[in-house]
Amino acid sequence: MQLRPASSLLAVALLACAGQAAAQDAREDRFALRLGAMSASAETTLSASTTYMDEPYSFSQGFDFGSDEIVPRIDGMFRLSERQRLVFDYFNYDKSRRETLGQDLSYDDITIPEGSYAEAELDFQLASLLYDYSVVQTDSFSLGLQIGAEWAKAKATLVAEAGEDRWSDDTSEDGYAPVVGVRLTARPGERWLLNLQGQYLDADWGDFGDYDGSITRANAVAEYRFTRNFGLFAGYEWYRLDIKRTVSGDGIRDGIVGWDQRFKGPVVGVTLAF
Repeated sequence: MQLRPASSLLAVALLACAGQAAAQDAREDRFALRLGAMSASAETTLSASTTYMDEPYSFSQGFDFGSDEIVPRIDGMFRLSERQRLVFDYFNYDKSRRETLGQDLSYDDITIPEGSYAEAELDFQLASLLYDYSVVQTDSFSLGLQIGAEWAKAKATLVAEAGEDRWSDDTSEDGYAPVVGVRLTARPGERWLLNLQGQYLDADWGDFGDYDGSITRANAVAEYRFTRNFGLFAGYEWYRLDIKRTVSGDGIRDGIVGWDQRFKGPVVGVTLAF
């Protein structure tokens, strides 16, 4: 009769220990991968400034790609040690917009027929690989500093058609550069994780040719684990490209062309951890 309470207490103790071990194991993921989608809105501003024949000129125009686009978002972590990890991520925005003329448009002796159109497409990719070192590490909180490399590629295409006339052109630029960042990770509960990151890249640091400017990224994610290996996450992502290029030509002095591109929106997805 005395063994039953003892057995019950032992079973409870073993379950408690197992629960603590599972929680501890969940905190010590060796590898985690987040596969998600972002509802991205894009804001584009093109600008230019120059001096031509000793007269200053400037231009700035915003462009709208219409409705939000669902785009892939991938990030992950590979733990090297208690304080060291590799962090990687990938983002791809590919969207086009077409404007079609609803009626004939005439100017002097030139007529652009109904049905003529202009279509613009933007394909932007961003990928990074960073070394992350936790300068503060506890069971419920971690502060990491990051350094690594980031690759960016942008391709723009424009197609216009009016009657029998058709015109198309495209341009593509890519490069890589060192990137620095900071990460905050908190575990408010056994199954919850909050993760915040901010990263910065200066185009002058890397292989971006004649381009100057910066790429800035920030994101916040809340994750819930149903099991040690599977969870769901939701959050918000923000990117900004602020790029400028110096141009020159006949009569042009210190010409600068600027491209300010911003992506932002909510993200949702699944987490796989091992």
